[in-house]
Amino acid sequence: MNTTVGVLRGGPSKEHEVSIKTGHAIVTNLSRDDYTVRDIYIDRSGVWHMRGVPTTPERALQSVDAVIIGLHGEYGEDGEVQKLLERYGIPYTGSDSFSSYVAMHKVMAKEKAKEAGLLTPKYRFIEDGSDIETVAAEIVRTFPQPVVVKPVKWGSSVGVSIISGYVPLVDAITALLEEGSGGVLVEELIKGTEATAGVVEGLRGEELYSLPVVEIVPADAHSFFSYDAKYSGQTREVVPGNFSRPIADQIMQQARTAHEALGLRHYSRSDFIVSPKGIYYLETNTLPGMTEESLLPKSLAAVGVGFSDFLRHLVELALAGKKR
Repeated sequence: MNTTVGVLRGGPSKEHEVSIKTGHAIVTNLSRDDYTVRDIYIDRSGVWHMRGVPTTPERALQSVDAVIIGLHGEYGEDGEVQKLLERYGIPYTGSDSFSSYVAMHKVMAKEKAKEAGLLTPKYRFIEDGSDIETVAAEIVRTFPQPVVVKPVKWGSSVGVSIISGYVPLVDAITALLEEGSGGVLVEELIKGTEATAGVVEGLRGEELYSLPVVEIVPADAHSFFSYDAKYSGQTREVVPGNFSRPIADQIMQQARTAHEALGLRHYSRSDFIVSPKGIYYLETNTLPGMTEESLLPKSLAAVGVGFSDFLRHLVELALAGKKR
């Protein structure tokens, strides 16, 4: 009898549309010879749907043996849906609820990376709006300009900007806090080449298999790998990237280090900046995108791993965890 696999997509996050595409790619590529597939859509208000009909999470999950999480951002990558799946005892792909929360919180992730010996950009964390003007003035005095301003918990570079000067910095921080970002991270801008590297547990018999490093070359219209740059199709992604063998090896090792330091599970993809001053760790994605523009499927293809085979591997990892 076939294993029934539910695919979660959509969700109440700013990455809803990207998740729809990721979920579609997963649903399309799951082998019907191996699985009965249940497409589970979660709308922007958090209501679950199956076969176009609203339902409860409990009812939806009663019909599946395992879940592939195709969600991104809040609710999907921050541990919330993982806590729900754990409550109902449903095996699922990706990291557990606690590790997902830590990795999604950019400050916690940076501190874990630093403890593991990775180099990270200097930063300042603004948790609330109580003294934005004073903090912004201090940042302008003590950080080289421009700086990178990020929401602490959103993904896909949503809300990220490069800002120079006091007034634009105050405005950027204020706007993100008002939008419910959960806090704002202001980082020094590291100039260099953007790179990303994925890891997969148990692939090809390796405990933690390293995928080739991807070099990211944003189009001239984009100053960095922003949300628009990621999904406009204008960014050039070179797999494997044009890095020397020693640099590529370091990036792959650091991706493995980040995965382990954050206590992650099954697979992840970590982002870096390669600069003359060294390799800087930026963040780790616990549920990397699976769209046509996404980086992880391109890395898999570069080493001859088909997307359907990769999905089968993830389901096997999830089910094996239940057996343990």
